[in-house]
Amino acid sequence: MTATRRVEQVMGLPVSLAVRGRHADDAAGRAAWDAVVAELRAVDAVFSRYRSDSVVSRLARGELGPDDCPPEVGEVLALGAQAEQESSGAFRVRRPGPDGAVELDADGVVKGWAVQRAARHLAALPDTAFCLSAGGDMVCHSPDPDAPPWRIGIEDPHDPRRVLAVVPVANGAVATSGSAHRGDHVVDARTGRPPSGVASVTVIGPDLTWADIDATAAFALGPEAAAWLATRPGRTGLVVWADGSTTTVG
Repeated sequence: MTATRRVEQVMGLPVSLAVRGRHADDAAGRAAWDAVVAELRAVDAVFSRYRSDSVVSRLARGELGPDDCPPEVGEVLALGAQAEQESSGAFRVRRPGPDGAVELDADGVVKGWAVQRAARHLAALPDTAFCLSAGGDMVCHSPDPDAPPWRIGIEDPHDPRRVLAVVPVANGAVATSGSAHRGDHVVDARTGRPPSGVASVTVIGPDLTWADIDATAAFALGPEAAAWLATRPGRTGLVVWADGSTTTVG
């Protein structure tokens, strides 16, 4: 079955949808897509570090206190605190910046959390399968167990034109963290430096919130990436090392 596709630029990245089934291209399907986009725009207004008027920017400047923020901010910060504990400090939403001052950077939580939440608008459509992707991280849903799964390609971080593996996903999420597209934007919060030895980490799990967090945390851990990821319940993944070799987890 051919999928209907849509794309919108939201949160500073392309958000795309492939949808098939009963509501793939009708008013209900279009309304669900509009709701997804509207919710992600609302999340950007709260969490964008690149907007001076966002809630997190005002929180970071001390203009707002935690109690002045929407409850979603507390939820994201709590996820960040849990991830910090479970990654032995490699993943942090608050860490020293270049000048030594503590910076608030919840980006490693927000994208996966926001897309997973927004996907509920699509999941409410009966007899409709979808794959919702934000910058390459995605939520997949197929209500019919007999329908073919979504086939997700994992690119080679050393040559993004090349696909290293194709993963079938019926219901679940896929997230990748690496430096191929955005440079050294992930650091090991224990050292403040980009990790060494690892080129990318892809995680497949039941939901995008934790698949995205775990991919970022594992990448930040550098040489420890595969060993740490193997301890995470319900996750599988692929670690691509700096020398081009790979390790499959799970």
